[in-house]
Amino acid sequence: MCVRLRLVGVGDVSKRILLGRKLRSSQLGETLLSKRIALPVFASDALSSVAYAPDEVFIMLSLAGASAYVWSWKIAVAVALVMAAVIASYRQTVHAYPSGGGDYEVATVNLGRTAGMTVASALLVDYVLTVAVSISSGAQYAAGAIPALDGHEAVFASALVLLLMAMNLRGIRESGTFFAVPTYAFMVAILGMCGYGLLRLAAGDLPDVESADLHITPDPDVGSSDSLTTFALMFLLARAFSSGCAALTGVEAISNGVPAFRKPKSRNAATTLLLLAMIAITMMISVIVLARQMGIRYVDPHDFERLSRDGEPVRAGFDQHPVISQIARAVFHDFTPGFYLVVTVTGIILVLAANTAFNGFPVLGSILAKDGFAPRALGSRGDRLAYSNGIVFLAVMAIILILVFDAQTTRLIQLYIVGVFVSFNLSQLGMIRHWSRHLKDEQDPVVRRRMMRSRVINTIGLTFTAVVLVIVLVTKFLAGAWITILAMVFFFAIMRAIRGHYDNVQLELAAEDEDKVMPTRVHAIVLVSKLHKPTLRALAFAKATRPNVLEAVYVSTSPAETNRLLEEWDQRRIDVPLKVLHSPYRELVRPIVEYATEIKQANPRGVVAVYIPEYVVGRWWEQLLHNQTALRLKGRLLFTPGVMVTSVPYQLRSSQIARERELREDYRVRPGDLRRGEVDPRGERRDGIR
Repeated sequence: MCVRLRLVGVGDVSKRILLGRKLRSSQLGETLLSKRIALPVFASDALSSVAYAPDEVFIMLSLAGASAYVWSWKIAVAVALVMAAVIASYRQTVHAYPSGGGDYEVATVNLGRTAGMTVASALLVDYVLTVAVSISSGAQYAAGAIPALDGHEAVFASALVLLLMAMNLRGIRESGTFFAVPTYAFMVAILGMCGYGLLRLAAGDLPDVESADLHITPDPDVGSSDSLTTFALMFLLARAFSSGCAALTGVEAISNGVPAFRKPKSRNAATTLLLLAMIAITMMISVIVLARQMGIRYVDPHDFERLSRDGEPVRAGFDQHPVISQIARAVFHDFTPGFYLVVTVTGIILVLAANTAFNGFPVLGSILAKDGFAPRALGSRGDRLAYSNGIVFLAVMAIILILVFDAQTTRLIQLYIVGVFVSFNLSQLGMIRHWSRHLKDEQDPVVRRRMMRSRVINTIGLTFTAVVLVIVLVTKFLAGAWITILAMVFFFAIMRAIRGHYDNVQLELAAEDEDKVMPTRVHAIVLVSKLHKPTLRALAFAKATRPNVLEAVYVSTSPAETNRLLEEWDQRRIDVPLKVLHSPYRELVRPIVEYATEIKQANPRGVVAVYIPEYVVGRWWEQLLHNQTALRLKGRLLFTPGVMVTSVPYQLRSSQIARERELREDYRVRPGDLRRGEVDPRGERRDGIR
């Protein structure tokens, strides 16, 4: 009963090509980020919301007609105030909890395990939605520019998710460097467009956007802004405000990614948060103000029947361009490259915004795995020192969501921001508890004043985020927020079940005195398929263990082959008895498992030791030429109490070639080895192998 093992296969070669060479654990410091790279890595999600948050504000206000757009700049200011309060609060968090646990750690330490699990479930859902919304929005931009993609947005979006997954599997520093250029280009393009537009506004020659001549008929279920009651108008403004708060998603990612910063980590993270606040607030307010001044008319893509031009409904197949696209086309009417720059980098940043989640989700998953709330595989670093399993899991979940909702941003946006504001609230409450607890023991007046100031900032942040959460739940619950809440409950239940499993396993594995008692009898079985070198080596090894009983076992499926084996066994005068198990249905696994079980039942205090000869092959294609019987047998025997399984390998010549090739690769001098002291100036490794 033999099977092959391998050392280097096609999978290893493919990983090397796609992901690059492996990195040692000691090289983790080389992957840390400067503020210049950390800003595009962790802030791209919040910055990219400028591309769709203003659209959602105008869509909500359009329900009462274009006259309701007069409230747009006031809503922008309200969203900016909330963002400023939240970011100021998170600046306190990164100093108090720099380990990277972010909201989860704050809630767990200060509010208890249940609050921490609630925050974790909210963040997990939000990260998946971040990828789905950002990629779907980017796919919609691409479909507007490339007619061939029209109707295939979901497939294109899924391909983009896979591309981002591959980039992040290569490591956080490499992906950050790759994403830095388009992110900074987006900042320059949007700020440049807004600055030029505001200059033209001040000069009095600001042009109108392409939709300025359209008329919006108020939604019959809402009515016009002039006829709305005070309550109805407040509810409408609350809906628009809650949609605009999508601009706040992603600001928590920096608090989760503090370990990825260079030292001083907390200070660099806080500075990055401040830069994010200034840039994002400036861009969002500028876009909304310009759009209002340029006569924007923007409705839900499913409500085009409410649009008309000169009293006539818009034609079938009307193409409504995004708000930023309309502003750029009008502002850069005489400078086409400027328009294409803005549209191109906006589409790219929407795709790259998902990178924030690809950096935050794996870190959170690793922390949950360490605490026993997630599979331990999420806590393992891959070849490039990234949390590879978390990256792959996030990509799969996002692709499922994209395909289910057909990459429609308007549908996905309704699921958005509920989770992130749940985590905002619990995090701010936890920080207030944190400062209150430390104030009881702190006597230094200077430190106390700093703590009290921080507590006031977190209290203001909690007040703002609590109001927003109530508004979001009231205005978006029936529109799809209930799905997000259901998903959070699902993740919460899964984490609770995983922790329960790990706790039960730990209890079962706890060592006791009776576990040291030796078995009364060892019945050893050596499996035989042919009488060759692997079999003889397994017999010799089994003899060396000195069991009470030793026998060879052969499963007979062909009388002729069985007779040949018995004759050869006698000719070689092997002093181990050979037992033949007849299998009329040509099964190999079942007879051995049943035989081992019978032996164990006959002697409950003894053990059955099964030795399986294996030969090792070194080339990937050689695997395809050998069966997997022994592997299946191992899997079955593992579930049989009192049965121990031992593999006895025999290395073929091809395995030695593979081993030598692997050794040469391991000891190859790579860039940076001399600087790290792993090789001497002659190019020879410190262990003497060249």
